[in-house]
Amino acid sequence: MRVTQGMLTGNMLRNVSNSYQDIGKYMEQLSTGKKINNPSDDPVVAMKGMNYRTQVKNTDQYERNINEVHTWMDNSDDAMDKAQDALDRLRELAVQGSNDTYEEGQRGNIASEVEQLRDHLLDVANTKVNNKYIFSGTQTTGNDGDEPYQINGDDPTDNDFFDFNGNSSNVNIEVSDGVKLPVNVTPDQVFTKENAEGNNMFETVTNFANDLRDGASGEDLNQYIAQIDEHIDDNVNARADLGARQNRIELIEDRVQSQGISAEEMMSDNEDADMEKVIMKLTSQESVHRAALSAGARVIQPTLMDFLR
Repeated sequence: MRVTQGMLTGNMLRNVSNSYQDIGKYMEQLSTGKKINNPSDDPVVAMKGMNYRTQVKNTDQYERNINEVHTWMDNSDDAMDKAQDALDRLRELAVQGSNDTYEEGQRGNIASEVEQLRDHLLDVANTKVNNKYIFSGTQTTGNDGDEPYQINGDDPTDNDFFDFNGNSSNVNIEVSDGVKLPVNVTPDQVFTKENAEGNNMFETVTNFANDLRDGASGEDLNQYIAQIDEHIDDNVNARADLGARQNRIELIEDRVQSQGISAEEMMSDNEDADMEKVIMKLTSQESVHRAALSAGARVIQPTLMDFLR
């Protein structure tokens, strides 16, 4: 095989060009900190990177969802704690009112406080967080701007006395892959749940206030102690159920955070360049490149000018 000057020159130029490409690749890795910057650089790394990046984004979204869950549950628990205080006070008033030593005027004063506590319970039931009603099921925006719980008048026997513009459905939020958790306290657990007398919390309290004003006997008023106790038990049971879900979401949150950290580590191992190795390769390639240029200077055929020096 005859080796010509053109062949030597062509090979030299091609090798120098490849050397420039390698230097450019290592420089790009140093400037970006990534092993590859185009899928064509390494399709396998690129494909794995897409999968790891999807996992990271999913865990980030789950963490945002979990923060939303905490908002729902913490505010629900706080509201039910306020309702518990009001119910405890109502029971105290029921015990006082059933005492026959109280006169009609004194019971009228008790009735005024009972009505204020009823209105407070109504405010609690209509608790709104982030522009959403948290005790109205999935109908979190109310009905045409109206609050979900409404009391009309003071006669529970009237069909229009109590209106509830909501439902008893669970608000489910996805907190992990395929895991949806109910985050709300449904109305039928507390505020709309009927006691043995067939009355919900607001009807019971209104009847209690009316009987106090109407001069009912202590024996008649004594029944409200047991009725209020039922509503207290309902509230306690709902808080216990909510607390169990809060414990579960804390466990799920720990697992999601661990998955997020693992996904980020795998993505980093797959995509991030080992800077020490890249610097060593760049230094070595620069030495090879200089040697190639030096050898190439000898390969190029001398001209007449070289002999005239």
